[in-house]
Amino acid sequence: EVQVVESGGGSVQTGGSMRLSCTISGFKFHDAALGWYRQPPGDMCELVSTISDDGEIIYTDSVKGRFIISHSQDNGKHTVDLQMNSLTPKDTAAYLCAADGIISGGHCRMGGYWGQGTQVTVSS
Repeated sequence: EVQVVESGGGSVQTGGSMRLSCTISGFKFHDAALGWYRQPPGDMCELVSTISDDGEIIYTDSVKGRFIISHSQDNGKHTVDLQMNSLTPKDTAAYLCAADGIISGGHCRMGGYWGQGTQVTVSS
């Protein structure tokens, strides 16, 4: 059984930093991607950053230069962290971690394995 569990999140002021962590177990990381997505209130789900098993990293344009994704593995358990810097209110969203996540029609959880999500709120 694949389990995806996020931690971190909370509230921060504009310009602040926050680190999200995700633990993924029971997932075979082969021809796949692990990463973070977000859904702002009343808005569509979007990819934030993913890392694939061949090391390819993708960031959505709005977070390039501010967010850093990292991956580590220990005894088959994967940890995917997202370091978020220079946060702005536009980063306010529910952040979700996924293994081979698929979004469609603006909706998260259309395929793959997803965590419950964690709220990030950035105040001005």
